[in-house]
Amino acid sequence: MIEEIKRIQEKSQDEFASAVGHKELEQLRTKYLGKRGILASFLKRIGTLDSELRPAAGKAVNDAKRAVVSFFEEAKSRIESSAGGKSPATFFDYTLPPYPFPKGFLHPCTLVMDEILDIFMEMGFEVELGPEVELEYYNFEALNTPKDHPARDLQDTFYISGEVLLRTQTSPVQVRVMETIDPPVQMISPGVTYRRDAADMTHLPMFSQVEGLMVDRGITFGHLKGFLTEFVRQMFGEGRRTRFRPHYFPFTEPSAEMDISCGVCGGKGCRACKGTGWLEILGCGMVHPHVLDFVHYDTEKFTGFAFGIGVERIAMLRYNIDDIRLFFENDLRFLKQF
Repeated sequence: MIEEIKRIQEKSQDEFASAVGHKELEQLRTKYLGKRGILASFLKRIGTLDSELRPAAGKAVNDAKRAVVSFFEEAKSRIESSAGGKSPATFFDYTLPPYPFPKGFLHPCTLVMDEILDIFMEMGFEVELGPEVELEYYNFEALNTPKDHPARDLQDTFYISGEVLLRTQTSPVQVRVMETIDPPVQMISPGVTYRRDAADMTHLPMFSQVEGLMVDRGITFGHLKGFLTEFVRQMFGEGRRTRFRPHYFPFTEPSAEMDISCGVCGGKGCRACKGTGWLEILGCGMVHPHVLDFVHYDTEKFTGFAFGIGVERIAMLRYNIDDIRLFFENDLRFLKQF
């Protein structure tokens, strides 16, 4: 074993003497002096020797270690001298071109999502999150959508198993929250949703939503219009007009679609608004009593409103973009504009 240690010591001397850079030098140091290096392995083997051989073997390993450390220091001094006396931590070649470190930026849909949340949080809404893989009960039944409703068709929803699916809206979060707390409730639930839509200029199988809910004594449609009108004012500016059109949603009654005046033509009618002067922005309505019954709220005492905002839709209207697919094609020429 002692002869083997001497051969290793001689080999290390040659390798350190021929090292040409700090990287190679560090690799050699680890190879010979590291915790799992060659000399450490010899120390572990000493315990397997006969007791009369151990002192000599231990002395040989320690002598070899001191020698290898001296080889390392000599090589380090030589390499640093050739680099102008600089260690790798301080040496810098000023003739090299600068590294291209571009500054990152947020996706336009993330910017819009953050702004939507900020607006509603300033109005007293609390952010609540829920699972994207949802139970059929929370996604449909508790939202007054019976089993024979068209929205529950396999061609419209991504089903994972019989009663497990990818949520089609963030409304299930509202049900989960109402199950755990008593009124008053004032919340928004942002997140990703999924529907089996073919990708085109206005549809994608995955998109983001922010849904809002407010339940308390004496809540009316007037409260809903007030909150949403203020949202439009802060998001799109003072000059945008709003209107509400009757619509149908199974979980609200009465229900409405909210429109804003076209930002391209100022409401006069153009190609962007299909000549109407208006652009659809979101769906809303008063919470259906059946939904409140599912969470055991007293419908004689409490009423509420709910709304659902498509984040990509808001971003398209905010930036006058006519194709939703542009947000997800990862074209930096497009994304850098925001």
